[in-house]
Amino acid sequence: MLRERRQKAGLDQAELARRVGVSRQWLVEVERGKPRAEIGLVLRALNVLDIPLEVGTPRYATGVADTPGIDIDAIVDAARKPR
Repeated sequence: MLRERRQKAGLDQAELARRVGVSRQWLVEVERGKPRAEIGLVLRALNVLDIPLEVGTPRYATGVADTPGIDIDAIVDAARKPR
C-alpha cells in the first residue's frame, strides 16, 4: 500500500524517506513487507502519504453490526501537540 500510494504521489523512495525521517533502506524493507517495522515510523509514513488509518472491531468478531471506530489520526495529532 505504501509503495502504491508513494508512486501515485510521484515520490521516489529517497524523497519519501526524507519526508518521513527514515533511511531509504528502511523504506525499501517496509515496502517489501518487513515484519518488524517500528509502528511509530509506519504511522509517520502513513501520515506523510495522507493514508487514513481506522481501527474498529470486525463485524465477524462480535456478531454486532458495527462498533464505533477509533480515530487514530486524532490520537497521533494530539500526541504531537506540546504539553
